[in-house]
Amino acid sequence: MSLLGEEEEALKLSEVQTLKGHTDRVWGLAWNPATGADGVPAILASCSGDKTVRIWQQQQQQQQPQPQQRSCSSPSFHCKFRIDAKEALVLTLRFSFVLITTEARELLFGKQLATASFDAMKMLSLLLEDRHDRTVRSCAWSPSGKQLATASFDATTAIWEENGSDFECVSTLEGHENEVKSVSWNSSGSLLATCSRDKCVWIWEVLPGNEFDCVSVLTGHTQDVKMVHWHPTVDVLFSCSYDNTIKVWAEDGDSDDWHCVQTLSESNSGHTSTVWALSFNVTGDKMVTCSDDLTVKVWSVDIVRLQSGDIHASWCHLCTMSGYHDRTIFSVHWSREGIIATGAADDAIRLFGESEDQSVDGPAYKLILKKEKAHAMDINSVQWSPTGNRLLASASDDGTIKIWKLESMQGTLNHSSPNTL
Repeated sequence: MSLLGEEEEALKLSEVQTLKGHTDRVWGLAWNPATGADGVPAILASCSGDKTVRIWQQQQQQQQPQPQQRSCSSPSFHCKFRIDAKEALVLTLRFSFVLITTEARELLFGKQLATASFDAMKMLSLLLEDRHDRTVRSCAWSPSGKQLATASFDATTAIWEENGSDFECVSTLEGHENEVKSVSWNSSGSLLATCSRDKCVWIWEVLPGNEFDCVSVLTGHTQDVKMVHWHPTVDVLFSCSYDNTIKVWAEDGDSDDWHCVQTLSESNSGHTSTVWALSFNVTGDKMVTCSDDLTVKVWSVDIVRLQSGDIHASWCHLCTMSGYHDRTIFSVHWSREGIIATGAADDAIRLFGESEDQSVDGPAYKLILKKEKAHAMDINSVQWSPTGNRLLASASDDGTIKIWKLESMQGTLNHSSPNTL
């Protein structure tokens, strides 16, 4: 790992845990927004080329008693168990290799659960399967955290709902002609958007009784649509595509029709190759995008105009971060504290912060940390925890998910400097 800035030891991205269980590349991640604070354990969903979705729940570490208990034969192992083929319960302990023994099973599932004295973090995982018959490409929690939408290469989107100790599929959305690449809920949970290789974006209205009604099919892109993402505070939808553009969609208040109100392309300082992902800062006045052209771009809008109902408030290019990546950038995500994370085909995670060296044209952003070989293969997704606890999740072609924590930054970062937060 390398760090740029005056304080060489100011920042550290530490690996907290590696989550294993998927048997193919992991495409997408989504933190449940209703968890991870006020004593509610954090929940993370992951989706994969193995056609499944896993839901990981972080358990609080229990105080371990010290009686003469049977224990695993080594203090450095990784125990993982599947209880049921369809709803797998996985307890993951932070150790280095797999050792499945009768003693380990009794230790984990006997009456005195996890009584060994080693430092352990439990991770409970439910496996959602038998709904999609091809790759699950994207997953997204509703704002309430009660429903999970999953988009698949089988051209469907499934809606899952927690039912007691498991999840059940309560609705399946059909209509796209080809692979569904992304799914996103609006801020109120009243609308859902999906996009596909069929070049279309669909907007669904959420109705009572787990019914979903398609209210618009948007056909402005000329190629595969990679991602859809709603603005965090207003009902304006963004899509990015293999056609190198980002499109901004809004509803016409008079006719209730959805249409494209702006296209960000090469002609207005946009990307010159496939745009893979986008994300917003916490206030929604800035957007960041990443591309196959090896750049990260930051855009801004007059948020007062936008929130007052002016759907034609234009997004303007602020700056471009180039020269930091040498392979495709697949994922970008903006933390609540103002740090931009990227995941790329070079297996590295990079963090960017706003520079104190402001240009006449506006703010500039600077690389503040690079984690080399964060994964063994391409990184498909990076997602900051929504609670602002400085946890970052990453997913990779290597089949694993990693949880990272940004540390040693008190007094060293602020929103206006790459060395301060």
